[in-house]
Amino acid sequence: MKIDIARLKKLVEKNFPHFGINKRNEILRLLYEISKREKTSFPKIAKTLKDKNFTLIKKYLLKRRYPYTLSKEANPRFYLPKLEIKKENALRIKKFKIYPKYIYVEKEVENSYLVKRFKEFFPLAKVLKIGSLRDYLKSKRYTLKDYNLRTDNFFIVKERFDFIKRCPCTKRAFSCNYFIFNLGFGCPFECAYCYLQGYTNFSGILFPANLEDFFNYFKKLNFPKGLRIGSGEFTDSLCFDEITQYSYPIVEFFKKYPDIYFEFKTKSKNIKNLLNLKPAKNIVVSWSLNPQKIIEEDEFYTANLKERIDSASKCAQAGFKLGFHLDPIIYYPGWFKDYQQMLDYLFEKIKPKDILWISLGTLRFNPSLKKVIENRFPQNKILDGELILGFDNKLRYPLKLRQEIYQKIKSYIQKIDKNIYLYLCMEEVETNTNLLDI
Repeated sequence: MKIDIARLKKLVEKNFPHFGINKRNEILRLLYEISKREKTSFPKIAKTLKDKNFTLIKKYLLKRRYPYTLSKEANPRFYLPKLEIKKENALRIKKFKIYPKYIYVEKEVENSYLVKRFKEFFPLAKVLKIGSLRDYLKSKRYTLKDYNLRTDNFFIVKERFDFIKRCPCTKRAFSCNYFIFNLGFGCPFECAYCYLQGYTNFSGILFPANLEDFFNYFKKLNFPKGLRIGSGEFTDSLCFDEITQYSYPIVEFFKKYPDIYFEFKTKSKNIKNLLNLKPAKNIVVSWSLNPQKIIEEDEFYTANLKERIDSASKCAQAGFKLGFHLDPIIYYPGWFKDYQQMLDYLFEKIKPKDILWISLGTLRFNPSLKKVIENRFPQNKILDGELILGFDNKLRYPLKLRQEIYQKIKSYIQKIDKNIYLYLCMEEVETNTNLLDI
């Protein structure tokens, strides 16, 4: 259902002229979300507004917008930002093809192997030399419109500082003690919930050419046995691997550290290079999974569910260990049936003995991302969910709903195999401890 926001705004001004601008903005926000969620028109909703008192009207609209939350939560905190949606910010979904218009190369790495690879793959792209990325970006100002065009610009740079960092676990959340092998920034996939789209200060995809410096930095650190480190936090680990061939040196390097797990995280089917390598027990290939319905509606350009699981099966057959991330789990009517079918298909193709871990995490994001999502994906359904400010000030489902989701998924997986290691991602300590007995 397409909502005429300009018309809706005029109707709010006409019906509530006695409210100040901030109050009208809150009413407008609630009416918009109710109209979108219920697929109903403002006039129909307006007929139910019997009162002229702002507090009573807001209370009624909140109850209609957040029925589950207000029946389960004692003091929920709602986030009702000013409604600002511009048509020019909307992402236009088209046939997926990656071909940059410009390849920016820092002077220090202009003779690197990576630059040569990119020139071979994209001979029509214009190669431009820059002194440094930092200096180049000083004079730039980017918008959401620019972010939509980020695959036009590739940057090949020399990483100098952020070789390895601790996973940016949210405050007051149970830490999974994960480390990031910070190999690049930016992703060509278009997931409606992706937090990377909040970085509107940069419009491009970043590739470090000095992989050896990452390895040298790692050698200096004293990591404990069993540590997990991976490259899929700020980019997809494998979507560009055909070009970068990062997987070759990474696998060979981490084979020398059998007590450390290295994880490739992906939503792609780009496993050709991995299958050319001799596997090791500490090299893990992981896929983020969601039902095909969610992939089609919210994970544009990614591999479909069958392709992801088939790719995982091939990696397992080749000798690699696997991980899966049910994250973010998205709640909607009929959600559990779809997730059951997804898990049934997963375990039909993958043996539990080949799975090292499965993480669970429900939809959550910083409040500022809400406006980004509704601008870039105006027809999205994920924002129709009851997302309120959680323990860490991120927008999340209510606590009891999250616990119900985790319990259902956990019980279903454990019916298949009780020994599969499960953990929650970025969830508060109490929930993690009570649900998974950690």
